[in-house]
Amino acid sequence: MVSSSAKEVFIQGITRDGRTFRPSDWAERLAGVMSPFRPGGAQKGSHLSYSPWCIPTVINGVKCVVVNSALREAEPMAWDFVLNFAKDNNLETGEACLLPEPGQKNP
Repeated sequence: MVSSSAKEVFIQGITRDGRTFRPSDWAERLAGVMSPFRPGGAQKGSHLSYSPWCIPTVINGVKCVVVNSALREAEPMAWDFVLNFAKDNNLETGEACLLPEPGQKNP
């Protein structure tokens, strides 16, 4: 369950029973589906980059998707879709805050 105060939700590519989720490109696929959902809405060519609200990454060797709460505020149905994807596939989720790399500006 994700709290309503969560700023970011991490969907991990590990199922609740400890197995690695397949296919191996699931995070990129999910983030690709979410690419139109971005500040200012979909733009021409926006399907060519990930939304800043739904970013695939690898943390400690585990594929993850970081979903920002701004998505919930802008597009509640898209937020529900992402969380239901995690629930339906029995994926681990967690609430956290992704910190920028040293020398990187905050978005």
